[in-house]
Amino acid sequence: MKSITLIRPDDWHLHVRDGDALKDIIPHTAARFGRAIIMPNLKPPITTTEQAQAYQQRIQAAIPNGVNFTPLMTLYLTDNMRANEIITAKESGIIHAVKYYPAGATTNSDAAVTDLKKTWAVLESLQQQGMPLLVHGEVTTPEIDIFDREAVFIDSVLQPLLKDFPELKVVLEHITTAQAVDFIQSTPNNIAATITPQHLLFNRNDIFKGGIRPHYYCLPVLKREQHREALVKAATSGNPKFFLGTDSAPHSQTAKESACGCAGIYSAHAAIELYAGAFEDNNALDKLEGFASLYGPKYYQLPINVDKITLIKEPWQIPQHYPFGSETLTPLKAGEMVQWKLKRV
Repeated sequence: MKSITLIRPDDWHLHVRDGDALKDIIPHTAARFGRAIIMPNLKPPITTTEQAQAYQQRIQAAIPNGVNFTPLMTLYLTDNMRANEIITAKESGIIHAVKYYPAGATTNSDAAVTDLKKTWAVLESLQQQGMPLLVHGEVTTPEIDIFDREAVFIDSVLQPLLKDFPELKVVLEHITTAQAVDFIQSTPNNIAATITPQHLLFNRNDIFKGGIRPHYYCLPVLKREQHREALVKAATSGNPKFFLGTDSAPHSQTAKESACGCAGIYSAHAAIELYAGAFEDNNALDKLEGFASLYGPKYYQLPINVDKITLIKEPWQIPQHYPFGSETLTPLKAGEMVQWKLKRV
């Protein structure tokens, strides 16, 4: 196959940061995707509708002229969020979900939820409004092995939560394990999951090839090969409960390569191309459009994009660095060849 044309896809999990860095980051996503769910974990986090509206305006100002891209905003769940904020968010028309981070689970999550019981009224409001809860599915208990934290979260946090709120819409984001795949497949249609390109393409050995490779470090961390294979099978299955969410998370090269490097992989520069490679490697290019362009809008009850993109089979080399405000960032597969290329209109 020399080319593939897809209904323009959407990214259902994206970090774009803020300030000068935002202007360097957003064009990569806007060139490939029609919409993206924007993560709210800034400093300070986006916890109110008013803050989300202002952040959306800053993102829109950074979109290149003539590019049709819509940022879909989210709120950051805290112990102190009030239930009536969900009603305000829903009525705004721009906020499409609320993000739940266990406190300390990942970048800028220190202000997040310490005890889900404190958010019961908010969760009830989410259930009533039909607004999804986006879940970073890891426990943060120090004694739990980092490679087991997703599976333990599903058993000890998520399953009890869904017993209390059986109609709550939940997206288990960036799933990384066979246990997560099995769980999603066993649940009703209000439960779904996103899968990143890195978790389809790599396993935990890639973090340590030739030494520690900080640009392959993300949370949840890459897992064993058997888990990668389970994710590939889920993504290419045609099951609409699994859809695209890059979790592209830019950090400066300095922050990634420091003594205590940040978690996060930047993939927005070649996201749909990387997914295409993963699907082609598994003889499933015919399943890519559903995963990338159809299942997410169906879950979020949004229209499918009307325009299309074309990928051509033309190898290109990913740059070693991209601008990132006053610094630079190192993208996923920096300096390496990618086999699919976005055709520029």
